Amino acid sequence: MPRANEGKHKSKGAPLPIVLILQKFLKTYEKHCAQSQTSVCPAIKSDLKSSIDSDQVLRKFMLVRSDDSPPRILPVSLEPLLMTIQDECYTLAKEICIWGLPLSNPEIARLALLLESKGHTTCPFTTLEIIDCKMDLWSLERLGKALRFSSLRSLVLDYCKFGKEELESIFSGLENNQRLQGLSLRYCGLGPQSGLRLGSVISQSAICELYLEGNYLECSGALAFLRPIADFAETQGKDQLTPGSPDAGHPPQRLQGIKKKMEGLMEAGPWLVKLHLADNGIDGKGKEGENGLLEFLQTLTCLIKYSAHLREIDLGNNVLGEMAAAEILEALRARKTGKLPVLKITVTPQISSDTFRSIWKNSKKSNTIRKKKKKTKN
Repeated sequence: MPRANEGKHKSKGAPLPIVLILQKFLKTYEKHCAQSQTSVCPAIKSDLKSSIDSDQVLRKFMLVRSDDSPPRILPVSLEPLLMTIQDECYTLAKEICIWGLPLSNPEIARLALLLESKGHTTCPFTTLEIIDCKMDLWSLERLGKALRFSSLRSLVLDYCKFGKEELESIFSGLENNQRLQGLSLRYCGLGPQSGLRLGSVISQSAICELYLEGNYLECSGALAFLRPIADFAETQGKDQLTPGSPDAGHPPQRLQGIKKKMEGLMEAGPWLVKLHLADNGIDGKGKEGENGLLEFLQTLTCLIKYSAHLREIDLGNNVLGEMAAAEILEALRARKTGKLPVLKITVTPQISSDTFRSIWKNSKKSNTIRKKKKKTKN
């Protein structure tokens, strides 16, 4: 008998099966939706049931507006989901994606508290995606403050329309951020004036993957944020080539050190691994004309020649022209001569076939899927 009692005592402390955890989560989520007079998100319910049926942990929450819902149906809200995560102490999810919803101040406030881990539940999320959502200035300021203390590794704000003040609210939370590694601001309406501030943020954070497709940076905006990154790469590259320097002839060792830092806090500084600038009006047709394109090109080729960190550049859907393509090709060859890692680069096919093929041969194949520029809604 004592052995039987001992077995029962041990079973009480055993973790619940994932099926029971998810079933309880769904029940609590439905309760919070009913209490707040909002609709259960069909995507959340479907994913929970699928995970229950397959006995798998649910790692990503997709909160999506249902476009075909009649006007009389109650709206989907973020708050019941966040309340459920806290009530159930669910720490198994790593990603939360919010798509096409108008987000209220109370919803953002609760999300911010969760990101800051000030509640009784430690925030499990390392990826936050807020895509095509409406947020006012107060919400963006509150979110920006939370970013300073969050454990996020990736932040996606695609298709969210940002003015100067709204953008500054986000950028203020990214400066000196040594955790966030990926930032996506696709189709956000960023203009040339955003470039300088963006460069300042990149220089003072650990962001190493930057996705800016579908904006309006043009040559001046792209140049403004690229200049400190290129200057840093050139300085580091020349130091490695200087006889007697600690890193001379050993770029791979330096990269191994970077990879170790990526496991935890990373060193802030102006360096990038991935840079996507497709469809940004980078050509000779802006206010600066051909001179602006030449200046941008000089900075870009410097980055290509010297950056040991860089692995991927996407310049598609920018009409760079034949001369620019030839300069990029020469920079790729110089990179190869310097024995730097192979760079995957995408350029517009609106250049001569010989130059296009040569660039393709000197870089990794790119499987980038193009998106048409979407007009963001206010």
